[in-house]
Amino acid sequence: MSASLAVLASVAAGYLVGAVPVGAWWIGRVSGRDPRDVVPGLLGVENVFRLLGPGVAAVGFGLDVVKGALAVALLPAALPAAAAVVLGHVLPPPRTPLARPPRGRGNGVLLGAATAVGVAGALPWAALAAAVSAYAAALARWGYVPVATLFGVGVLSVWPGAPWALGGTWALVIAVRSAPAFARIVDGTEPRLGDPPPVRGVPSGRVRAAFLIHPMTLDDVWQVRSQAWVHLAYRRGWIGEGALRRFLPWLRPQLHGILRGVDLPDGRTLEVALIGGPMLPDQIRGDDEAATRMAIRGARLARELGAEAFGLGAYWSTVGDKGAEVQRAVPDLPVTHGGGYTAATVQASLPALLEQLRSEGHPPDRVEAAVVGANGVVAFGVARYLAGHVATLRLVGRDAARLERSAATLRRKYPDTEVTASTDVASVRDAALVVVATNAPGYVVRAEHVAPGALVVDVGRPADVDPAVADVPGVRLLPGGVVRPPGDSVSDLDLHFGDGQVPACLAETMILAATGARERATTGGRARAADVAWFLEEGERLGFRIVAAEPPPAEATP
Repeated sequence: MSASLAVLASVAAGYLVGAVPVGAWWIGRVSGRDPRDVVPGLLGVENVFRLLGPGVAAVGFGLDVVKGALAVALLPAALPAAAAVVLGHVLPPPRTPLARPPRGRGNGVLLGAATAVGVAGALPWAALAAAVSAYAAALARWGYVPVATLFGVGVLSVWPGAPWALGGTWALVIAVRSAPAFARIVDGTEPRLGDPPPVRGVPSGRVRAAFLIHPMTLDDVWQVRSQAWVHLAYRRGWIGEGALRRFLPWLRPQLHGILRGVDLPDGRTLEVALIGGPMLPDQIRGDDEAATRMAIRGARLARELGAEAFGLGAYWSTVGDKGAEVQRAVPDLPVTHGGGYTAATVQASLPALLEQLRSEGHPPDRVEAAVVGANGVVAFGVARYLAGHVATLRLVGRDAARLERSAATLRRKYPDTEVTASTDVASVRDAALVVVATNAPGYVVRAEHVAPGALVVDVGRPADVDPAVADVPGVRLLPGGVVRPPGDSVSDLDLHFGDGQVPACLAETMILAATGARERATTGGRARAADVAWFLEEGERLGFRIVAAEPPPAEATP
């Protein structure tokens, strides 16, 4: 065999051997379960040790060592085979069965390959000993496995007499594989050695949810420390806004922060992994296929992070048939857009609002109410409640046919209430109570649309109601769908809802994770009345408090 053919054969065969997930097969065999359910995302030795015991962890690590050593020992070109086996392990061929199972960071394969290269005489034993020592020292100093791994292979790259190309190749492969981990280190969200493994239900005293967020503007992109370089490039003109906007959808969702400090009545703590999907609102609304793809990736990351429930925040709530496609793609993780509890929180505040109107001389049998965005899950839930308590109800939305069907449903159930449908926001001009809940990118209700003295509840996030509405004489503009979780919750990111407060859609995700009642998750275009009532009751039991104070007295109108 010629030298060049030997190199090519060694690279190809080494890569395929490295891609074989022997560790995952071992975990599946001894546990009888899908490896992703046992140690999702990463078969790190520590995670396997803590979850399945030292014997299973030792065998799994040993199998990776043997895999790396055999690939080098049995192939004709040792150095190319050593580089290729590590590449195959950490970056297996995408969209193949080999890429599906989780795997470790490659330290076992690295150790096996390096040892075999040493036996072949191509790597000084002193270099291997120095690399292992550097790994141990870095791990003891910082506690991050990817950092320690790079220190180890970095030593191999510069050690006198060691093949620079081999150490440099390993360092490059490990750096590419660990790039998300290094971003999480910068953001402060990467677990250190000894931290609890991100597995659902482990430990039993902690429960985790995950929530998909997105930047509202380009300024929000730089809120995450690991993306500060984007801000620098943008500010200095190295990348224009158009290029940046085209670049964002190609990025993968990433863990951007943790919401902590939620204490449940049964003594458990609840935390929420805040996953950033890097698309702007107009991009999400303008390309549902790309947005759904991003949301599915976010759900898979949530699963790897040990989440018990996954929520779609803000504009993500509309993608993929309002979460239904995301749920089908990740069937073992409950997915919700949060409409059930959001509707519940708004409905819980409606009796106080109606009582306020009554005290101002608007008896229920003469009150006119309007719901803007009535084609949506939240708004229709509110409309369903109001139809039984007011004289006239105006439904406003964009889809006239769907709107009329909704109106017909309410007319049949509440024959004494006049229910009308319109696509014109100006039709709410005479309403004493206006509830607005849409996913529109800008303000939907403006000052000219509301009557003096009206109560206006804005459920939209971002806001659906122009702040100038509050300047209309006597108008009270109230937030809707805001909740305070139990305990003293704090977040790494500014969620724009005030200290210790979260949107109800996020709170619904938290309630699902805390209760395990996945059948209550809200996806698709409707929220069942029974589920809305359940969220209201269960949220109260768990200690969630709806931020919906009674409105202040109406100001005297001139």
